[in-house]
Amino acid sequence: MAPRDLAAFAALLADDTRADFCLALLDGRAWTAGELARHAGVAPSTASEHLGKLAAGGLLAEERQGRHRYVRLADHRVAHLVEELAAHATPPGSAPGPHSLKAAGTAAAMARGRTCYDHLAGRLGITITEAMTERGLLSQDTGFALTGRGAAWFDELGIPLPRTGRRPLVRGCLDWTERRPHLAGVAGAQLCRHALEAGWCVRIGSERAVKVTEAGEQALARLLGIEPGTLR
Repeated sequence: MAPRDLAAFAALLADDTRADFCLALLDGRAWTAGELARHAGVAPSTASEHLGKLAAGGLLAEERQGRHRYVRLADHRVAHLVEELAAHATPPGSAPGPHSLKAAGTAAAMARGRTCYDHLAGRLGITITEAMTERGLLSQDTGFALTGRGAAWFDELGIPLPRTGRRPLVRGCLDWTERRPHLAGVAGAQLCRHALEAGWCVRIGSERAVKVTEAGEQALARLLGIEPGTLR
């Protein structure tokens, strides 16, 4: 890759509006241009211009359904890139405080637990990752690796681990609020899906925040020895 190509790619995120779009799309959903325009507080024409640049640069994928144009992050690799950049963007302790009670509540909920594209993040994701490591289900000795015991654990829970495509089975993703890696990859995505489908977690608000339910506290305590109070 030529230096100018890297600079051009980096420039795609060197804009507040485009960065805001990518952070919003970390929820894993497809958004319309109008929804993103309202989210970022910009005119529809401005949103369309920025979305065109992101799509042309390979960061977004576009879909059309009738008159509606939907966009989403191109794939899990783009989501990983955005999340890691967010983790490195603001050094610990230097982030300004929220400007309102609502913003403070949203920030606190996101820090407690959220989805990062298609896996769990925040204190919830970190707690689960560390509990899996302590129980020998996950190894972090030389990068992330699922142990034989871990594979059996997923199988016992009836959580499939499809081995298709180039996506790694497990991978560490640097958490931008906790500054430690949480579980990503196929295993992280499947565990998140199971947690939502089984009612261990529920989405709250319009952001990516998730909340652990009472059933989820009981399940995680039984399966991973996680004390319920650490998830609240």
